[in-house]
Amino acid sequence: MKDKRLQKLGELHRKHKDIITLMPLQTGGLLTEAAKKALIEFGDGYSVCDFCAGNLSNIANPPIREFVHEFLPEFLGCEVAAVTHGAREAKFMIMHSLARLGDSIIVDGNRHYTTIVAAQRAGLNVVEVPSSGYPGFTIDVNEYEPLIEKHHPRMILLTYPDGNYGNIPDAKRLGEIAQNHDVPFILNGAYAVGRMPVNMDELGADFIIGSGHKSMASAGPCGVLGMKKRWEEVVLRKSETYSNKELELLGCALRGVPVVTLMASFPYVVERVHDWDEQVLKAQWFSDEVEKLGFKQLGEKPHRHDLLHFETLMLYEISKRVRERGYFLYKELKDRGIWGLQPGLARAFKLSTFAASREQLSFVVDSFKSILSKYG
Repeated sequence: MKDKRLQKLGELHRKHKDIITLMPLQTGGLLTEAAKKALIEFGDGYSVCDFCAGNLSNIANPPIREFVHEFLPEFLGCEVAAVTHGAREAKFMIMHSLARLGDSIIVDGNRHYTTIVAAQRAGLNVVEVPSSGYPGFTIDVNEYEPLIEKHHPRMILLTYPDGNYGNIPDAKRLGEIAQNHDVPFILNGAYAVGRMPVNMDELGADFIIGSGHKSMASAGPCGVLGMKKRWEEVVLRKSETYSNKELELLGCALRGVPVVTLMASFPYVVERVHDWDEQVLKAQWFSDEVEKLGFKQLGEKPHRHDLLHFETLMLYEISKRVRERGYFLYKELKDRGIWGLQPGLARAFKLSTFAASREQLSFVVDSFKSILSKYG
């Protein structure tokens, strides 16, 4: 290759293989073997478009039509489903199609930043239901009701669970409140759909959003969107010029590697949500063990999700007197084959126990013990 600067682009590789992964963004998105095979098989550009007659969601080979119109609605507990380019795109689709400029939306204080960005892009006024604050940061969904009566929002949104503390608010109660006030209810389940059992209809929501690359063992970015039938002609409305093209999807739904890996992993994902109770017990056990070391778990207790947030003041004190500062913890864990904590953080950090076995988590606990002993 003549240009040596470009050579590194042709030699890309990851340094995270064969290690214990605790990264919340990735533990639920690790590819299955079937997805890895599909990735190679359909890696060429617009590979899924070979038999497209104008609408990607109606392609029969590969079986996108069956996946979108049969399997996904059943899995999500909705009447109509779509595949999107991510959870944030799904949120914007709903907001942009339902609301007018200047309308209000009520969201929880633990919302993901993309909820705000999507609302701002759609020209909405955002009203937040505050969390309880330190250390639980819980959301009382009953606090939505007076805000609904005051602001008359075009829609409300709940993050279930949130991506910072892993708290699971009472979505079913909020569904009742939404129905009583006839206000559309969006459930952002980016860390729920594909990890744990969740059913849009049972929770009384109008929309449910999932993240394929966060929680459905697929290559991203990709997302899923479920809705009640009444919203299909609004959110998935067609162009007046091109009658088979959805406007909010800019004419084409998810395509290529993301959608085929999403489908290839789907049978496995459907089965693994039935093991959710064990995932919760594993996370609770891990939290108990590291709290014995002096860590403090923030968020709900007992915890009901694999995403955990810890306050670690003893590690922070170490970081103030070592050369690497906060990066010492990342380095120590990496040297032990543990990856996923954000580099530079020592005072507090979040992690996920979803992809690790109990044996691996025991090793993580022992590693924290060893690090504290080394610098103690």
